[in-house]
This record gives sequence, structure tokens and C-alpha cells, in this order.
Amino acid sequence: MWSVHRQVIVLFLLLAPVLTPAGNWRATAVGVNWGTSSSHPLPSAKVVSGLLQSNNITNVKLFDADPSVLESLSGSRINVVVGIPNNMLSALNSSKKAAASWVHDNITRYFPNGGLEGGVRIEYIAVGDEPFLLSYAQQFYPFIVGAAINIQLALVNAKLADKVKIIVPCSSDVYQSNSSLPSTAHFRDDLNTTMFQLLSFLSIHRSPFVIDINPFLSFQQNKNLSIDYFLFQSSAHHLSDGHNRYKNFLDSSIDALVRSLTKAGFGDMEIMIGRIGWPTDGSANATAGVAQSFMQALVDHLKNKVGTPLRPKRPVVETYIFSLLDEDQRDITTGNYERHLGIFTFDGQAKYIVDLGQGSKKLANAQNVEYLSSRWCVVNNNKDLSNASASAVDACTNADCTALSSGGSCFKLGWPANISYAFNSYYQQHDQGAESCDFDGLGLLTTVDPSVDDCMFAVALRTSFSTSLHGLPMLFWCTIVSSFLLFDLVKESFILDAVF
Repeated sequence: MWSVHRQVIVLFLLLAPVLTPAGNWRATAVGVNWGTSSSHPLPSAKVVSGLLQSNNITNVKLFDADPSVLESLSGSRINVVVGIPNNMLSALNSSKKAAASWVHDNITRYFPNGGLEGGVRIEYIAVGDEPFLLSYAQQFYPFIVGAAINIQLALVNAKLADKVKIIVPCSSDVYQSNSSLPSTAHFRDDLNTTMFQLLSFLSIHRSPFVIDINPFLSFQQNKNLSIDYFLFQSSAHHLSDGHNRYKNFLDSSIDALVRSLTKAGFGDMEIMIGRIGWPTDGSANATAGVAQSFMQALVDHLKNKVGTPLRPKRPVVETYIFSLLDEDQRDITTGNYERHLGIFTFDGQAKYIVDLGQGSKKLANAQNVEYLSSRWCVVNNNKDLSNASASAVDACTNADCTALSSGGSCFKLGWPANISYAFNSYYQQHDQGAESCDFDGLGLLTTVDPSVDDCMFAVALRTSFSTSLHGLPMLFWCTIVSSFLLFDLVKESFILDAVF
């Protein structure tokens, strides 16, 4: 398989100058990540009109190619990054037909001449989502470059290679250093071969290197760095690295990547920040106030176009804030705060003030949001509660109780109020079904809002049947891709039989 891909790489080395025009970068453009890992997602049309367009957000990054989301973006004039999840990389690497079919159904058909009125401004395809993350080990290494090549070939055949670029979002753990100094940074040794292949591909097609930065996680892991350093505060202690002085964490992170790219032989490659943000719940220092300080300072820093010590006056080409909305089904391996990174709550209400393009005005909220009935599930205090804690643990296993975490907005709830929070979270996520507030007779329905101060007992959104089946497009595509892969394998078997 690699020998075939090596031949394809050589082909693209020869044809790239013809197939791909010079980059036309929109320096310092700021967009948002729009994830949909929610049990009751806000309808796509409300997101586009009520949040993106109303707040003059012109760039959005998606993690898949959900048809309802892409259709809602048609005619919006919003620049879009369409994502390919990691679980599709193996099949797309193995089958050019699968890659061509994916491009046809998820890219071509959404262009103005593809049949959809108005069209979608698709500018990038993100092949994979942090496929080199340390916790994934090396499971995606063999597939990422091959998948990118096959998608690129499909774009060429669809006559879209001059309109859509391929990127590969990478987590910041792709590089490492012997200290916190950017000058010592380099790509991980286990990535040497694969990273060189990827960087060659990106360089050939003039695509930027996309880095995802998690300042909150880094703040938790680096006790020797003050929070002021992460919040761009002038009072922060500066980091000295030779002749360079770093006043904030972002600049040091970018220059660590610049050093890594330089050591790999690609020091002039443009950089895009694919993910960066600050949570508002689920941990200590995760509040709306701190998030607002970080986010506004970040936006101001990007607007100043100062660049970094290693790249003065040369800022990153684009930055995507993570995230647009809270998502109650996001993976929380790195921390419970992962479900509270939205600028807006799950129902589209702004948590704080930040200029995303709307200027001095407050952020516009989603309008006419439809909720389920104003009912909550709480613990029945008239029952024997000796087993209530066990029931709450079971509820949280199948719901979102991250606000109860240490430092979270509901952490100070006493017992049994915290049991009520767990019961209600389960009840709402399961569409307020009567059986969802049983808990062996310990649950009790109420029409009195049990919220306390900043601890909100949410009522879930009313979602349509089609909205609740968000995962089906991915299941469909995995099935289609598998079919193409099987076809290719059968065809290859016939060829081998003929040869031997």
C-alpha cells in the first residue's frame, strides 16, 4: 500500500504547482468550532441565523459533514471547514472510490453549481481530528497521509482542487520540549516519518499546519505558570528564551510549533489555530468571568497582528475558537470542563461578552428556542434515601453531571440537592420520559424550578426526530465506505489470482 501512496506523492510533487494556486490567506480571521455532540442539539437553522449571522461570524469549522448542518449553511456566505472523523481514515486511505464518493456527496453537491441553491462556501476539508493524539497511540498513523492524498485526488477529478484545501488538525502534543522553552521544541520522535510525509503534502498544496491549543489543560498541568500568563495579562511574569521574551502562553505555543517546523525543514509553513478556548464550568478557574477575560484578550491579541518573537508581524492565518455551544456528550477524558467550552449555552444563550465580529454590541442569542415542558425531576425527601447516592451515580453514568465537579457551578450543592441534580440531568437527557424519573421510587416530578444561584437545573430542548438522529449520517457513510473497501479488496484478489 505504501509503495502505491509513494507513487501518488511523486505524482502530486509534479502536478501540485498546476493543481493548486498560491494561498490567499485572510490574516487573523477568527471563526468558531461548531460541534454537535449534544443529546438535544439546537436546530441548525437557529444556529446559523440566530448565532452565526446575527453576530457576524464569518468562519465556522465542523467536525463532520452532517447534511442538515451543511444545508443550513447554504447561501449564508459563511466560510466553512468540513471535517472527516478519525474512524473514516482507514477506509478512505484504502479506497479511492470511497474518497471520490465522499467528496461528491459531501463537498461537490454543496457548491453553487452542485444543485443546492446559494451553495456552501467550503474552503477546507479537515482530514481527521487530532489523529496523532498521544492517547490514540499509533492507530491512525498508517492512514492519515493516504486518506489526504485520496481526498486530494478526488478534489482534482471534481475540479475543486483550486477551491478547497486539505488540512489535518493536530493536537499540541505532536511536539515536545525538554523544558517550557520554545527553542527546545521538536516533533515527537515516534512521528518522524509520518510527520515528514504530512508536512510534505501540506507544503506541496500550500495548506497551513493546523494546531489545536488547550490553554486550560496546560494551565492545570503547569503549576509554575500563573493564570495571568494564560490570560494575556500585562502583570504576568515573562518567559525568557535566549533573546526572546514571551508575555503569554499563546505566543510561546506558536513559537514552539515554529521551532518544530523549522527543525523538520518546513519553517516557512503558515499556521492556523484549529481550536482554542476557555471553559466556564466543570473545574476550578472555569467560570464565565475568567473565560471572558481570556477570550477578549485573545481576540484583541489577534487583531493587533503583532505575531510572535519568531514571526513578528506575521500572525496565524486563521483562528477557530472552541467552541460555539456547550455539548453535553463531549468526551471528558481530559476533564469535565470539556462539556462547558461554549461561548453560548446549549440553548444558544451567550455566557459572556466578547467581540466575535458584532463590534460593541452584545452577542445576539438564539431566538424562539423550543424547550420541553417546565418540569424537573428531584429526589423525594419523604423516601428512605440510604441508596440515593448509588442511584445518582447510575444517573450520572448516562447523563451530564459535570457541573457537580470540584470547582463547578453546582459543587456547593449539599446532599440531597446534588442527588436531585443528577436525577434531573438524566430525566432531561431522556426526553422527560415518565420512567426516567423513577429511580426505584426515589424520584419526584415538580414544576418548581430547583435551580440555586449559578447552579442551573436545565430543561432540555424539544428536538425533532431527524435532529435526534444526528449520528445516522456517519453510520451511513461508514457503511458506504466499507462497501467500496470490500469492492477494492475483491478486485485486488482477482488481480493477484491472475498474476500467481
